[in-house]
Amino acid sequence: MNDITLANFEADLIQASVQQPVLLDIWAPWCGPCKQLGPVLEKLEVAYAGRFKLAKLNSDDQPEIAAQLSQAFGVRSIPFCVLFAGGQPVDGFVGALPEAQVRAFLDKHVPTPDEFEAEAELEEAEVLMAEGDVGSALALLQQAVAIDPANDVARFDYVKLLLEQGQLELAEQAYAPVAAKALVDARIDALGRWIAAQRAAQGGRDAQSLAAAIAANKRDFEARFELAQGLFAAGRYTDAMDELLEIVMRDKSWNQEAARKTYVAILTLLTKPVPKPSAADTAKAKGALELTGKAGLTAAADPVVDQYRRKLSMALF
Repeated sequence: MNDITLANFEADLIQASVQQPVLLDIWAPWCGPCKQLGPVLEKLEVAYAGRFKLAKLNSDDQPEIAAQLSQAFGVRSIPFCVLFAGGQPVDGFVGALPEAQVRAFLDKHVPTPDEFEAEAELEEAEVLMAEGDVGSALALLQQAVAIDPANDVARFDYVKLLLEQGQLELAEQAYAPVAAKALVDARIDALGRWIAAQRAAQGGRDAQSLAAAIAANKRDFEARFELAQGLFAAGRYTDAMDELLEIVMRDKSWNQEAARKTYVAILTLLTKPVPKPSAADTAKAKGALELTGKAGLTAAADPVVDQYRRKLSMALF
């Protein structure tokens, strides 16, 4: 639990809420209901075991912050609690609510125990992948998906890593529960097309035969697409996109746009995920207390991805 002041408002409230939800308790020493609510909040911070962090603000000592929050929410009394998440206030409540009602409020915004545990496993797996410890990362990702099957980020990383390791059957099993989401989720669709490429490559013609077929007929799109899938399956992504682009330039709509869709799938897999907000992303102008809005975040630029996006755009338009 931290006491919030102008000096630590950014670090201990705004920036801290990017990593985990922070419940700010605005109180005053003379306020009777505040003294009733305080112990309840402290008890729940312990009971929720890291799923949220409690911070306190003495409205007598920090009138500027208290006034801005009260104005933002249209509140004129205390105790007044504001939940911060992702670097901004998202909800609040007024008065010394009983524990059950505070729990109900928190449960709308903080991760469940399973979600919290799965997210921790995912973060540790990302560190292990960066260190090259693929086996341990796979084990953690598998555990994260088992704990929280709805965590599509963990599932994506798990299936992707399985495919990178050539474990196709396990990847297919892990992918099956989310396959229907491919229609609305580009990352899930990309995994499905990668799985299809690896499966096709197992029973397809060899590269030499395919190259001969293409040399005999530049419009043998079946052969060129099969070659591209083999290259995709082998992790030769730019070579695969080069072949797919040849199809797109000659016949954009061939086979229900299979070439374009597979090309986009490869770009999706190569695109680095949007980074989590950092302290710099939520930094505000000195002396200002901007309580809403988040800095826009984008994935890190990749010259290869950018180059192949331009190639596709030129072929299409």
